[in-house]
Amino acid sequence: MKISIVTETYPPEVNGVAMTLHRVSAELRKQGHQTEIIRPRQSSEAQHASYEDTLIVRGLPLPGYDGLRFGLPCRSKLREHWTTRRPDIIYAATEGPLGQSAIRAAEDLKIPIVSGFHTNFHEYMKHYKLPILEKMVQGFLRKTHNRTRRTFAPSRDVITKLEAMGIEGTRLLGRGVDTTLFHPARRDPDLRQRWGVADDTGLVAIFVSRLAAEKNIPLAAKAFEAIQKQVPGAACVFVGDGPERTRLEKAHPTFIFSGMQQGEDLARHYASGDLFIFPSITETFGNVVTEAMASGLVTLAFDYAAPHRFIEDGTNGFLATFGNETEFLEAGKRAITAQEDWPKIRAAARRTAETLNWEGIVREFAAELQTVLSEH
Repeated sequence: MKISIVTETYPPEVNGVAMTLHRVSAELRKQGHQTEIIRPRQSSEAQHASYEDTLIVRGLPLPGYDGLRFGLPCRSKLREHWTTRRPDIIYAATEGPLGQSAIRAAEDLKIPIVSGFHTNFHEYMKHYKLPILEKMVQGFLRKTHNRTRRTFAPSRDVITKLEAMGIEGTRLLGRGVDTTLFHPARRDPDLRQRWGVADDTGLVAIFVSRLAAEKNIPLAAKAFEAIQKQVPGAACVFVGDGPERTRLEKAHPTFIFSGMQQGEDLARHYASGDLFIFPSITETFGNVVTEAMASGLVTLAFDYAAPHRFIEDGTNGFLATFGNETEFLEAGKRAITAQEDWPKIRAAARRTAETLNWEGIVREFAAELQTVLSEH
């Protein structure tokens, strides 16, 4: 198949959606399909840089997210492009202006198009003090996705929510994890020492994500404070960047801020931690959870999305009832009390991650695309 993937975010941006689409695209090519990427140029790229099998469109910075951009409407450009380089099917992975243009151009040219639901934008509204807009955003998402033949989501609980919103034709597009990159063997004693933990008897609690309001950062900070009370000398490390970083650094001078990390450096940071703290309640999946498990960390998270699917409380991580902050902090205390069991828990987490293979996930995705083609 010739598959055109349209997305507002893609590497060199660093976020879960960008990295997921990169892995899906690479695996599709590996399985013999032709893929092209249509995306906006990022601020970190040279103005005239070009890439094989990639169409760069105009974009603007996303308000409140320094360094991220969204694509501007370009229906005519996409229609012209797909007239000369017609794909068999289009995957609109994001719902912004670029995704809207892709849907309209596909309708003009009668090319089958499917969509992806990667981000709970409607749930972000409450974190940005705009709860009045939540229903409006839900209506926009419903209208957008119901114009496409399928809507792919990363977990069953997200699919249930989408169906409750009136979105039809939902299908699962799961997530794998790179267990070669994210591996316990990347543990770095020198990095731990820089964090103030001399050896493996010390404790490093780590949070890896964008430092933004929708990630429930205040609860991460509360969990870190509770850990430092329970284990004096514990290092608490934020890995990532974002609009909340400056405020956090001022409010919590004892925490360590490592900034954004990528590739092997990111894998080294994961593996050098012990307890992974992830209090977000807006994820559609949570790639960082499976990356932490692959790195052999003890994970603390709410019981939904990836944690719900892959963590068994007390066996390969620790869970709290969705949204219950008191229970989340109590689960953190339980985790630390169970430190003697951590070697078994870490090994079990790694074994779970080793079952999450991208090849099978993408093969199922391609099979569903082929079904859409046969229907068309």
